[in-house]
Amino acid sequence: MSSSSTLHLNQSGTTEFVFRVFTTSPKIQALLFCFFLLLYIMTLCGNTTILWAVYAHTSLHIPMYFFLSNLSLVEICYTTIVVPLMLSNILGAQRPIPLAGCATQMLLFYTCAGAECFLLAVMAYDRYVAICQPLHYTLIMTQKRCIQLMVASLALPFYLELHLTILLFTLPFCGHRLEINHFFCDAPPVLRLACGDIRVQQAVIFVMGFFILTVPLVLISISYIFIANTILRIHSAEGRRRAFSTCSSHLSVVLLQYGCGILVYMRPKSSTSEDEDWQLALVYTFVIPLLNPLIYTLRNKDVKDALKNSMSCTAASELP
Repeated sequence: MSSSSTLHLNQSGTTEFVFRVFTTSPKIQALLFCFFLLLYIMTLCGNTTILWAVYAHTSLHIPMYFFLSNLSLVEICYTTIVVPLMLSNILGAQRPIPLAGCATQMLLFYTCAGAECFLLAVMAYDRYVAICQPLHYTLIMTQKRCIQLMVASLALPFYLELHLTILLFTLPFCGHRLEINHFFCDAPPVLRLACGDIRVQQAVIFVMGFFILTVPLVLISISYIFIANTILRIHSAEGRRRAFSTCSSHLSVVLLQYGCGILVYMRPKSSTSEDEDWQLALVYTFVIPLLNPLIYTLRNKDVKDALKNSMSCTAASELP
């Protein structure tokens, strides 16, 4: 039978994917399931706490915390897109996901990942305006402007990733039931299962990944160059400390986000195996959404004060 006939037969049925099984040992499966479920619950609790604190306290009703609450919401969506299906597969079920479901998961996952990068750039711009142009802050960072920046941070990666997803999933796949060497529908392992020439798709993945990681990073860097220049011109040591403290949480999250992102997605592919790729992606998927709310809770005085006040009010209301 010719290769064209084989390809026709493979494409005549419904293509579906299954994810790699972590382990076949029931004891290890149970331990992994409990471990990742605990991380997921902690991630949901941490980010929900940020959302609640910003919503419940009028002192946090300013642009900086509006963007922070949206970042927490994106991270809740980001993990929820991947983790529930991953948990079911950890137990060795290998439940198939149809081609359309795989495409949807990839689109939503990359949209949230891109939105995180752009929201961090918007938050850096907000800090730039607050520190470098404080007299014009309320005129520049209006409610309308904040909503526009938030929508743009979501719409741009969605637009880019929609085209990438369509480009990937219009490829023919060699078989009806294919195993992805990963724990979610990530573009590189899905692309390895395609039949035919994939050079165009590989180039598009690289260009889009470079754009989504690099453009926000450049904007963040430019903002902090101006911020650093302004802080250094402040004569008072206490003034410099207070100005820097408003940026420290954001800087910590940026370093964590881009440190993990570069480690996972911008390393030379020849230097690591596919197994190392998904293991590092596992760290990236769980560590950042879990640590970001902890950083903002522990390093941000306004958020800490809001949470302390809430706990104090709750404790006082429970007294007889």
